[in-house]
Amino acid sequence: MADKGYIGAGIGILLPVRRPKGQSEQALHTDTRTTNSLIRGMRALGERAAAELKQRWRTLQHITISPSRIGDIARAALTLNRIWK
Repeated sequence: MADKGYIGAGIGILLPVRRPKGQSEQALHTDTRTTNSLIRGMRALGERAAAELKQRWRTLQHITISPSRIGDIARAALTLNRIWK
């Protein structure tokens, strides 16, 4: 999933459809607006989780290690976050 800025992201990447330039969101077909809304809703969950982890666990704000290790650290922080609540 990506936002509207990823033009031509490739096969398998869900992108919201952009509205025609100079027109309102209402210019899109109802089905397209519904699809865009569903994509935004799913992305919002991930964005919120990432923001919460970054705010609560400051070490995640300045990670400069190997990308393969970031997943392990994020999973550990998520587990600690669940315990915290």
